[in-house]
Order: sequence, then structure tokens, then C-alpha cells
Amino acid sequence: MQQLETLLAEQGQILGCEPPHLGENATVGGMVATGLSGPRRPWSGSVRDFVLGTKVITGHGKLLRFGGEVMKNVAGYDLSRLMAGSFGCLGVLTEVSMKVLPKPRNAYHLSIPCNQAEALQKLISWGQQPLPITAACHYQEQLYLRLEGGEASVKNFADSLQGQEIDPEFWALLKEQQLGFFQDSRPLWRLSLPANAAQPGLEGDCLIDWGGAQRWYKTDQPEAILREAAANAGGHATCFTPDITDQPLHPLQPLLIRYHQQLKAQLDPKGIFNPGRMYSDY
Repeated sequence: MQQLETLLAEQGQILGCEPPHLGENATVGGMVATGLSGPRRPWSGSVRDFVLGTKVITGHGKLLRFGGEVMKNVAGYDLSRLMAGSFGCLGVLTEVSMKVLPKPRNAYHLSIPCNQAEALQKLISWGQQPLPITAACHYQEQLYLRLEGGEASVKNFADSLQGQEIDPEFWALLKEQQLGFFQDSRPLWRLSLPANAAQPGLEGDCLIDWGGAQRWYKTDQPEAILREAAANAGGHATCFTPDITDQPLHPLQPLLIRYHQQLKAQLDPKGIFNPGRMYSDY
């Protein structure tokens, strides 16, 4: 992954989903399999949005190609994007074609002092305007913003905020879960919620990312309470700490589980690939 991103940077390009590495051995296949995206995700898209095509070894021992290398050559159901976030349960990825984006011409990084409620209100208001925001995070009573785009639009909006300029390295630390927040020994949960959802009122510490759509929690609260709070807010909860729960992903409705099982049966009928990695019956 590091070599790929370095090569893209030399060509003035970036991976729009800004995927985390979470270690030195990160790979393109791992990026697609986990489907994890970084701070840019709400403004540019997820890993799935950038996958154009894949080659996959299925449970039948066949090498199949899905999708292609350009945006407009996919007819029918796009199985290539199904591989994003499948955790290797559907097959072995051998090749991935991805869309890239041009590197932004100008960037400015700043922070504004405010509490969580104020930060969410600002983000809701800004989300309705054509502003050059490409990352927004609330942490330790500060709202952190990354502005990218044309020089005039970036400068004008930055000047109107009157914030404090910060080190751009902040976004790498956030993406790689290296901020002090993530070093807390309590379990780490991610609540994916509508960006305009109010705070669920859970105990523990919270870091807001993705302009409000991703809420990280360090908390000892029971799994059932976290799942219920996320569901009531219109989202779902995922546990990122090992050995806390036997089902780290949010439970699916019976109909969706059936679709998962049927897809698994078509691509991996003998259950060879990562059985139980996502759900106990998938």
C-alpha cells in the first residue's frame, strides 16, 4: 500500500477513499476486503465506490473477472464491488482495478474550539453548502477541518473561520488510529450514524469523524446498549477490539442474512474462505 500511494503521489494522484494501513503490511487486497476508508470518505466516497474491477479465485477453483478498468463497462450486477468489505469470505482477490483522483491543488488544515453539540451543528449547516471541506473531526473540544480545492475558495473559507492552523499529520494519525484517544485501554466501538444524528448519550469518550457520520467510542458499556443506541439513531455499531464479543459486526436482519448465505453458497459452496469471519452463519 505504501509503495502504491507513493507512486500515485509522484504522479499527482491519490486514492480517494484514503484507506488506513493500520500496520506496515497493508495490501491493496486487504484494503478492499475490509472496506475501511479514511477521513475523506464522506466527501469522496468509500473503497467500494473506487473499485472498478477484480479478479477472484472462487470456491470452485475458478479465476473469474468482475467489472473492468473503466467506469462504464459494467453490465448487470456489479460483483466486483461486492468484494469490498467481504473480509475474504467470497474468494481470493488476485487483481484489483481502482479509480484514482487528482491530488488537490491547495490545502489548509485548522482547528476551532467548540464542544460536540456545537461541532455537529456547524457540520450540519456546512453540509448544505458547496464548501471545500474534505475532512472533519471533533476531538478534545476542538473541531478539526481539512480544506482542499481552488486557492480562492480554500482561503476565503479558512479566513471566515478564524481557526488555528494545525499540522497536516493530524489526519494521518487519525486515519491510523494513533491519536491519544485510541490508546485508551477500554474497548473501541465505531458507531456509523446519519451525520445529523444527535449524540446517543453513551458513557465513555467519543471522537467524531466523517463530519458526524462516524462516532468512535472508548467505553466499557455492554454490547447490547451500544447496539440499541446505534439502531435507535438509524445506524449500526461495530466492535474494533478483539475478544470483546463473538459478533463484532452489527447483526443483520433475517432477510439480509439469507442474501448473504445465498451469495456465499454460489461463490464458496464448501465454506472454504474465512467461515464465520463476518457472521457465525456466513
